[in-house]
Amino acid sequence: MSIHYRIVPASIEAHCFEVTLLVDSPDPAGQVFWLPAWIPGSYLIREFARHIVAISAACGEQPVALTKLDKCRWQAQAVDGALTLSYRIYAWDLSVRGAYLDATRGFFNGTSVFLAVEGQEAAPCEVEIVKPAGKDYKEWEMATALSPAGAKPWSFGRYRADNYDELIDHPVEMGAFSRIGFKACGVPHELVIAGRQHADLKRLKQDIKKICEVQIRFFGEPAPFERYVFLTLAVGEGYGGLEHRASTALICARDDLPLAHETGMKPGYRQFLGLVSHEYFHTWNVKRIKPAAFAPYALDREGYTRLLWAFEGITSYYDDLFLLRAGLISQQEYLDLLAQAMTSVQRTPGRQMQTLEEASLDAWIKYYRQDENSPNSLVSYYVKGSLAALCLDLTIRQKSAGTKSLDDVMLALWQRFGRDFETRGCGIEESEWEAVACEVAGVDLTEFFDQALRSVDELPLADLLAQFGVQSQLRVAAGGSDKGGWQASSPKPAVTLGVRTAVEGGLIKLTHVLQDSAAQTAGLSAGDLLVALDGLRITAANLDTLLANRPAGKKRTLLAFRRDELLDFEIVPQLAETDTWGLLLDEANPEAVGARQAWLGA
Repeated sequence: MSIHYRIVPASIEAHCFEVTLLVDSPDPAGQVFWLPAWIPGSYLIREFARHIVAISAACGEQPVALTKLDKCRWQAQAVDGALTLSYRIYAWDLSVRGAYLDATRGFFNGTSVFLAVEGQEAAPCEVEIVKPAGKDYKEWEMATALSPAGAKPWSFGRYRADNYDELIDHPVEMGAFSRIGFKACGVPHELVIAGRQHADLKRLKQDIKKICEVQIRFFGEPAPFERYVFLTLAVGEGYGGLEHRASTALICARDDLPLAHETGMKPGYRQFLGLVSHEYFHTWNVKRIKPAAFAPYALDREGYTRLLWAFEGITSYYDDLFLLRAGLISQQEYLDLLAQAMTSVQRTPGRQMQTLEEASLDAWIKYYRQDENSPNSLVSYYVKGSLAALCLDLTIRQKSAGTKSLDDVMLALWQRFGRDFETRGCGIEESEWEAVACEVAGVDLTEFFDQALRSVDELPLADLLAQFGVQSQLRVAAGGSDKGGWQASSPKPAVTLGVRTAVEGGLIKLTHVLQDSAAQTAGLSAGDLLVALDGLRITAANLDTLLANRPAGKKRTLLAFRRDELLDFEIVPQLAETDTWGLLLDEANPEAVGARQAWLGA
């Protein structure tokens, strides 16, 4: 090995890892080092180098001058012999993207802690991960999908990677955690759960195994890894995941995990299994079937692609679908999840402003940098992308008389681009994705792609679903907690201001004012605190009642604080829009029912 890393959780009270990097053969002109500015799978420039709090270099016992070249690169003075770089990383990011360290656990992604050796990124690497000193940490273990280079299972020690790209694609969890193991299609899988929790590990093992096996069999055995690790953090409130080539980092609310006495599928657990399914599917779709813009990743700058709808949206389509195909939820439960996705998009005015291709390209500046106007200006390539994938699947099935589907497209992409990616390194160009879909489907899908991806037209969801034995219902919301789903009778339309809110200091704070709403027309803005309506104090408990006291369309007087100024507004509340979808199995048409069964594969 010519590149050696050593990482130590050395200053736990200060939340700092100390890293030593030894380069046997540095550049004779002066070795340059750099740290990624973003992490694959999360499309935002995060400037990880800002967390380096101290850095120095040496050749033997002699200090070596370091010059900082830009925000993430350093150059060492030319030396004759091996070069050692020593630096300290501040780690206080409680997410799946960065690095974290305290007395209860440690976690890091390689993009946050391992400086790359410029010009030697393809060289093999060895990393020694050191256990923190002291009796308080004697129970600590370590979990990672990195290949051991002498380290025993679950132990600190030496690990290896074939190159820098592999090194940074294996996050590490350390601490006193729960762990279980199982085999899916003969491949070892491990689930680690850090954080306080009392989950039913036996049920987790059974359910996650089903998800893994149905996905491996979908793409075809063997799986594209020798071992897989789920690194999970349970917290009071949280949700998120980030995919890697042989592992994933997850965050969930501890109450979402199943307890031993629970037998049903509570919504939070269903959401967690959907997250597991989503990140696991990325093993194929984005880690190996890649956009050309990510082959290879340019980690010092943005990697633009119009295909995020296909890599995140299609993955979002299949994540819940595989819960159904694995037998974990029913067909009606799956339709309820689809209805919630449809409702989410319907309630986003930005769907009429931004196309899916634009949403993909602008992820770096819009989706990952959302503000008070985001619902009015953007659409989620995750959620609308999943609905476009649904429409594409049903369209292919319809046009091919049931002989082809999106499943066939994904398998073709896997065989042509994903299966041999690690040896060929070939990503898919933007124009190629649609060409492969048309070829596999045996029909021209240009009109579909133009509408779904390059226009803001509504997706033909209700019409397509009807041909597959699914009734659709578009209605008003039954209340603030109504996320969608079928109702036997449509609720009475409520009177609304057209805002999204939060509670702050006992007052209702406007977080978003929706496009063309009563609130926007009246001049209200995000950040305003509502005080009174027609002379009566507004609280979180009584706003709906106060609005319902008079019919929609009547002028009202509203008082609100903007910063420290009390302002009065004339506002005309309106009836709530029909923005809530429900879906229901339709058993009346046997031919449609047969098509639905073939689609859902349950």
